[in-house]
Amino acid sequence: MNQREGSLEDPQADFSISFLPHLEAKIRQTHNLARLLAKYAEQLLEEYVQQQGDPFGLPGFSPPRLALAGLSGPAPSHAGLPLSERLRLDAAALGALPALLDAVRRRQAELNPRAPRLLRSLEDAARQARALGAAVETVLAALGAAARGPGSEPAAAAAAALSPANSAAGVFSAKVLGLHVCGLYGEWVSRTEGDLSQLVPGGVS
Repeated sequence: MNQREGSLEDPQADFSISFLPHLEAKIRQTHNLARLLAKYAEQLLEEYVQQQGDPFGLPGFSPPRLALAGLSGPAPSHAGLPLSERLRLDAAALGALPALLDAVRRRQAELNPRAPRLLRSLEDAARQARALGAAVETVLAALGAAARGPGSEPAAAAAAALSPANSAAGVFSAKVLGLHVCGLYGEWVSRTEGDLSQLVPGGVS
């Protein structure tokens, strides 16, 4: 395991070394979960856009990119980091996303109370992000590379911005921010799936 753990710090490492059977199974299970959730994330984004009304979903509409305190999409430099660091970043982002998705769901319950399917999808996404984040942390722990726990302040700040009581941002901005959160969910799940695929023994299954 020491040789294996050391290879995690090299982004060009050879991942042909065999895992213990239980770790091998956990990695495959976590990768399969990430791959499945990447598909669900695409569906969630499409469903979210459909429920927001014009101009969302119109050809050529490009919503403003609102800043989200403490959480952004995977940076271009992510791919060049050691695998252990990439997985730690994945776990931290997945740990922050459930609170953000819950905040989006609560705001959508006010704005689109007649869209129960979207509300359920947002609730499912929060639960799934939490489960995937926990699974990634388990893999990291088994490899001897502990995850860094995400702080609660970024999620709390974004949740406040999405709160129905916060009228300063306005309905349009709240919808755009919700769209951004759904997009980040998809980006981080896809990035996690890609990072985990490098750990799957014998290649992606």
